[in-house]
Amino acid sequence: MTSPLLPPTLRLELRDDIAVLRLARPEKRNALDDATVLGLEAFFGAPPPAVKAVVLDAVGDHFSAGLDLSELTERDAFEGLEHSMMWHRAFERLERGRVPVVAVLKGAVVGGGLELAAAAHIRVAEPSAFYALPEGQRGLFVGGGASVRVPRLIGAHRMADMMLTGRVLDADEGHAAGLSHYRVENGLEHALGLARKIAGNSPITNFAVLQALPRIAEANPNEGYLMEALMAAVAGGSAEAKERMQAFLEKRAGKVVP
Repeated sequence: MTSPLLPPTLRLELRDDIAVLRLARPEKRNALDDATVLGLEAFFGAPPPAVKAVVLDAVGDHFSAGLDLSELTERDAFEGLEHSMMWHRAFERLERGRVPVVAVLKGAVVGGGLELAAAAHIRVAEPSAFYALPEGQRGLFVGGGASVRVPRLIGAHRMADMMLTGRVLDADEGHAAGLSHYRVENGLEHALGLARKIAGNSPITNFAVLQALPRIAEANPNEGYLMEALMAAVAGGSAEAKERMQAFLEKRAGKVVP
């Protein structure tokens, strides 16, 4: 389906309380132009109210080959700064939004495509996925948040290797390095299964994982412990948490098994 808020380069499909949002420029290997990035910002800034999880997919064989270089016009330093900050703002809407996002990675996950993928909460990679940061080979530097997010996933030393040498990681190498959480044959099917599990969680728990957990991880320990205690008290004090715990104690809920 299409939405008046979304450009034609994004396609939205609603499956009950799961939204499947697809990059839709297969002829360009889903390269990200400004309209698409602004469309992502609009969607994740105000997702449909009934949606509890989003699967970020792509039409065709590639997730995204990165920045659409045909839009790389002459910019002065300040215009370049504003453009980079627009990407930061859009991807932060995804990362710090109200709904968990599961990205399906296949084919090219390159440059800005990797920056977009790194903003998702869970990444599912198919065998065809490959990862690269070719900006260094083009006289550029990453500008969509990669220098913040990617080192948190794989370490600054591995990112430096990718940028300095143009190294390309295949699906297995990327998974071993930490770029994906799951390496599967059918990414969309697996991502939808994960999204359904996520949608079944307490909304307060999902909020805590998206909003509190990253801030706790970045805080000094004393502040982190306090934030954790406050969030645990809020979550545990909810009526839904009490009902779920009662169901477990009364053996109406399943136990954790391998």
